[in-house]
Amino acid sequence: MDDRERKSLGLLGEQLALEHLLRHGLKLVIRNYRCKMGEIDLVMLDGATLVVVEVRYRASDDFGGAAASITWDKQRRLTRTTEHLLMKRAELKHYPARFDVIAITTGAARDPAAELKIDWIKRAFDL
Repeated sequence: MDDRERKSLGLLGEQLALEHLLRHGLKLVIRNYRCKMGEIDLVMLDGATLVVVEVRYRASDDFGGAAASITWDKQRRLTRTTEHLLMKRAELKHYPARFDVIAITTGAARDPAAELKIDWIKRAFDL
């Protein structure tokens, strides 16, 4: 898979995750926040809680699946990027925050007709 295909799948995964979260009542605050520390896929509000969402999209559960791909280093980058966001957007500081993961697996590696599996892992790790 080349970089263009990977980026296209990543955007599809983010859109699926966004739609899933919106259906569950969350509100979009920011999509694709970027700074020198890293990127946050989605920043949402779940009631009075700021939710920083990492989206992982995989074709199979091989090698631990989508959720297993969030390493300690990735968690650290997300934490630093969130700290940067909160410095830049002071109005968001008053919300308690949590990190969620949306892990999407298509199953298409084995069965092209397989349905999407969306796992929403709330409080995947701490700020």
